[in-house]
Amino acid sequence: MERSNHTVTEFILLGFTTDPGMQLGLFVVFLGVYSLTVVGNSTLIMLICNDSRLHTPMYFFIGNLSFLDLWYSSVYTPKILVTCISEDKSMSFAGCLCQFFFSAGLAYSECYLLAAMAFDRYVAISKPLLYARAMSIKLCALLVAVSYFGGFINSSIITKKTFSFNFCHENIIDDFFCDLLPLVKLACGEKGSYKFLMYFLLASNVICPAVLILASYLFIIATVLRISSSQGRLKAFSTCSSHLTSVTLYYGSILYIYALPRSSYSFDTDKIVSTFYTVVFPMLNPMIYSLRNKDVKEALKKLLP
Repeated sequence: MERSNHTVTEFILLGFTTDPGMQLGLFVVFLGVYSLTVVGNSTLIMLICNDSRLHTPMYFFIGNLSFLDLWYSSVYTPKILVTCISEDKSMSFAGCLCQFFFSAGLAYSECYLLAAMAFDRYVAISKPLLYARAMSIKLCALLVAVSYFGGFINSSIITKKTFSFNFCHENIIDDFFCDLLPLVKLACGEKGSYKFLMYFLLASNVICPAVLILASYLFIIATVLRISSSQGRLKAFSTCSSHLTSVTLYYGSILYIYALPRSSYSFDTDKIVSTFYTVVFPMLNPMIYSLRNKDVKEALKKLLP
């Protein structure tokens, strides 16, 4: 990727605080969260791979979501840990570009993957007898591949556009990672076309998948309401509860920050929200999809001595 002329060769990440005591405390917290993220997602992937009862389309998507979350968290957390215990808060231009590219690509991919999972739930509830045939392994693999392809193609576009700016202002980023809004704040030059691109990518990578998820659940609700027994309706809705929780937490935090880009906004509030969807959310997903899941619990009991 060709780099235009600029005066910045590295960026300084301010993180959360400059107080040494608080930095040490945050290091312990982030290390604990990251450890749980790695253990939780790795365990869930292992269970899905090893237990034949979990070789279904739904768990295929859950396994891929765990893999994505594991990768997603690893883009941010190691650098956060280093920043907390090191006096060197700098990140090279190339390092910032790579972190930006992978973070955007994985975030977009997760939006698409959650939409694919909503479609899977619609097929499972509306056509239970044809579910295995309709959601073939080829279709599931295609949906996952399209999610990653769409996410990283769009990430390439926004990364190239962002890092073609001249960063002629200060190189200090008031955040813990190389995020879009702080970088744009440091950039010089005409930003009108860039704002249009931001809105376009927001619509194609976040809003469109959200609309597909909403449409899937409207069809699911219509199907469930036709079920005569209340127990049957409750059972059908329960299969969607984990996915709905995941969608609400993820989309809620992303839309809060990026739905309405602002020239001036609260860095402190946005740092808290962005910490949730970049660091905390990948830790929560294995819990969301396993704590109320009987199949996963049984697979875990079978694995443990």
